[in-house]
Parts: sequence; C-alpha cells; structure tokens
Amino acid sequence: MPENTPEVKEPRAKVEAEVEENGHHNGTMRGAVRKTFLASIGAVATAQEELEVLVNRLVEKGEKAEREGRKTFKEAVERRRRQTSRLEKQLDERIETVVEKVLARMNVPTKSDIDRLSAKIAELTHKVEELKKS
Repeated sequence: MPENTPEVKEPRAKVEAEVEENGHHNGTMRGAVRKTFLASIGAVATAQEELEVLVNRLVEKGEKAEREGRKTFKEAVERRRRQTSRLEKQLDERIETVVEKVLARMNVPTKSDIDRLSAKIAELTHKVEELKKS
C-alpha cells in the first residue's frame, strides 16, 4: 500500500495528532512500551515509598525495643542490687551468730560481755571512791 493514498494518510494523521497532543501514540507498539515503562517506574517509585515507610516503622520499633531493653536491664540490676544487699545482711547476721557460738564454747567473752563488765567495773570504782570520801 502506498504511503500517500487517502487510506494511509487518514490513520497517519490521527496518529500524528495523538502524538502531538499526548506526547505518544497509544495504539502503537511504541505506545505500549512507553506505558509499560511508565508503569514500571511508577511501581518502583511506589515500592520505594512503601519500603521507606516500612524501614522507618522498623527503625521506630527497634528504637522502642532498645529503650525498653535498657529499662528492663536497669530494673534487673536494681533488683539484684537490693537482693544482694539483703543477702549480705543475712550473711553478716549468720556469721556473727556462728562466731558468738564458737566464742561461747571456748569460754571467750564477747565484746558485749567485756562492755558489760567494763561498765560494772566503772560503777564499782565510783562506789569505792564514794566510800573512801566518807
């Protein structure tokens, strides 16, 4: 078919007008490729936006988990510190009790025994001094 015949000129004029108006022709292979290409770019852009939103959400969750983890760790350390303090007091009391029992078995006076005797000696010394004065 010759290119200058009226049957060819009319469709060509339509295509040229469509290309001039839209920047492309929808009915041709080139138009289909262009649409596919633009759709691909749109899909990539959409996927990138969704990925950014997802990454930001994951970062926020990670930061939240990190804060909660630090808080939980601090609380655990504080609980252990209190528990250690309690156990240390209990251990001191038990050691003191055992030492007192050992000293009692050996007939060794305890500090409180010596303090009591010292107070008694001081009281008696004071009475003796009073008696000497009279």
